[in-house]
Amino acid sequence: MVKIMEQEFPSELMYLQTHEWVRIQDNIAIIGITDYAQHQLGDIVYIELPEIGTTINKGSSAAEIESVKAVGELIMPLSGTILEVNTDLADKPELVNSSPYGTGWMVKIELLNKSEINELLSVEAYKEIVEAEKK
Repeated sequence: MVKIMEQEFPSELMYLQTHEWVRIQDNIAIIGITDYAQHQLGDIVYIELPEIGTTINKGSSAAEIESVKAVGELIMPLSGTILEVNTDLADKPELVNSSPYGTGWMVKIELLNKSEINELLSVEAYKEIVEAEKK
């Protein structure tokens, strides 16, 4: 676990420059936004998640995240078919604030192109991006 200020970045995850995280389990990826991203957004009040069965390409918006400060997007770090969405977020969107890497996950996908994993960032590379943005 790497910490920058009071934000956490689990070292077993992969990251995207747009502040999403990915946990790979065989041919399945669990995706959410990072601790840094949820801090930037502030208190999250609503999340519009995609439909199960939808195929979404890497780089596309998969969800809309509304907070008291701004509206953000969940950008797909990998191409895949939505297998599951975190239905708990409909009633408790604040789970993304309290547990961005746990109960605040957003979508699970079946990977369409495993080679895209090689384009994700390590925790060290992501940490450099966050530190540069904070300057």
